[in-house]
Amino acid sequence: MPSTRDIRRRIKSVKNTAQITKAMQLVAAAKMKKAQDQASHGRAYAEMLNKILVSLKDQAEEGIHPFFAEGKGDKTLVLLIASDKGLCGALNTNLLKKLVTTQIEGEVEYVTIGRKAVQAINRLRRTLVADFPIKDPAKFAEVRAVSRFIQDKYRTGEYKKVFVVFNNFINTVTVLPSVEQLLPVNPVTLGGKRDFGHEIAPPAGPSLEYKFEPSAQVVFETVLPQYVNDTVYQMVLESRASEHSSRMVAMKNATDNAKQMIKDLSLEYNKLRQAAITNELLEITTAKMALE
Repeated sequence: MPSTRDIRRRIKSVKNTAQITKAMQLVAAAKMKKAQDQASHGRAYAEMLNKILVSLKDQAEEGIHPFFAEGKGDKTLVLLIASDKGLCGALNTNLLKKLVTTQIEGEVEYVTIGRKAVQAINRLRRTLVADFPIKDPAKFAEVRAVSRFIQDKYRTGEYKKVFVVFNNFINTVTVLPSVEQLLPVNPVTLGGKRDFGHEIAPPAGPSLEYKFEPSAQVVFETVLPQYVNDTVYQMVLESRASEHSSRMVAMKNATDNAKQMIKDLSLEYNKLRQAAITNELLEITTAKMALE
């Protein structure tokens, strides 16, 4: 049975831990708000770019871009987007479960973003082609380098398809691990609102008509790589918003658990202290009765 001194030490230790988790919760909450705003604002741009790309494709059917055709190779390239740090609950664990349970045909090679992704690929003994460290907050220029690397690899014909495995941000407490096909771009999904993990039917009514200069074909060949760049960037933003939200929730739960543990330890300490006082009173009373 622990002594009162041991319990006091445990209470002090738990209080110190609670202070750390509380500070991490506040930091994560501040980063979470910025990451969520960045992800939500990016969705509007991605939706408009998608609409323009649909109109471009309708007017440029004569020369189909190579990004709409499968590569001649048998291998598949997967971009895995995970966090750099831990202490974010089961975020990375659920993402890896989604990766392992997803059936991907042929030989698979990986490109990673985030230290946890590199560690996971090495632990699974999979083939790692490249790793791109992306700072927080994510900048488009850094993510564009990842997208260009993937596009260059796909143009060589070495890979049949390209997939992206990432955490799709739904809300603060809901994160959905998702697998999206990046290349070849599926022309069927281009007509609908792309919610990065969910496909929604195109809105009813007449669509907008655009005029392009110098020609729709030239603009189409220019915009499609930009569309791929923006899609990868938006997926990174979704992953970062998911990371900070999960870390904030995890640290809040840790702080609440620490407070509850302090209450339980304080109750146990008071019981032991009261028992010690009672024993002392009994000893005094017994000694007094013996003297009489």
